[in-house]
This record gives sequence, C-alpha cells and structure tokens, in this order.
Amino acid sequence: MAENTSAQAYLRTKVLTAPPEQLRLLLLEGAVKFARQGADGLRRRDFEASYNGLSQCRNIVVELLTTMRPDVDPDLCDRMRGLYTFMMGELIKGSLEKDADRVDSVIKLLEYERDTWALLLRKLADERMPEAQGASRAAISVEA
Repeated sequence: MAENTSAQAYLRTKVLTAPPEQLRLLLLEGAVKFARQGADGLRRRDFEASYNGLSQCRNIVVELLTTMRPDVDPDLCDRMRGLYTFMMGELIKGSLEKDADRVDSVIKLLEYERDTWALLLRKLADERMPEAQGASRAAISVEA
C-alpha cells in the first residue's frame, strides 16, 4: 500500500510540474496503458478489468479531444477530431462487442501518435539546446 501511495504522489508531482507538451505525452502514454489493460481484460474475459481500462482510455481520448486549440491550426484540429472520434467509436464497439482486435487498432493509433509526439519533443529539446548553451555562455562572459 505504501508503494502505491508513493507512486501516486510521484505521478501527481510529475503532472503538476510538467509543461503542456509533456502533459500531452503523459496522456498518450496513459491512453495506451489503459487500452492495453482493456484489451487484455477482453482476451481473459475479465470484463471488469476491460471496463476499467477502456473507460480510462475513453476518458483520456475525450480529454485529448476537448483540449485541442483550433485557433493555432484549425485544419489539424479538424483532422485530429476525426481521428479521436474514430478511436472513441472503436473503443465503444470493442467494449460492447467484446472485440479486443478493435481495441488493438486503437492502441496502434495511440502508439503512433505517442511516438510521433515524443520525437517532436526531442526535436524541440535539441533545437533549444544551442539557445540554452548560448545564454549560459553570455552569462559567463558578462560575469567575467
């Protein structure tokens, strides 16, 4: 029980201190994790586990859907809205029909988005690295 409490505290701190782009990655990782739990539950015919996992995954997909910013890129948001709507439909159908293959198709899409998002975050970090190094060099030369 103490391990679970400390893990929850760690996760809470991680979420509360994460920048928005990192939060999106955390949501995608959570969606994949819960979709896998749901699919595994369906395969084991453990319908409580499948319900819990798929419900959590659907909640995250709804969060991803409702937190898009159409003012930044309306066309991209329209396409992502269609993708998330498709995922919701497949999660619901998979749950109702007890079809783990439908859930697997959503897992593949979520994994692809998660991996793409992680690549973007790495690229942004690499681009920011020279700026940070330049700022620290400027601070050193000012102090000297």
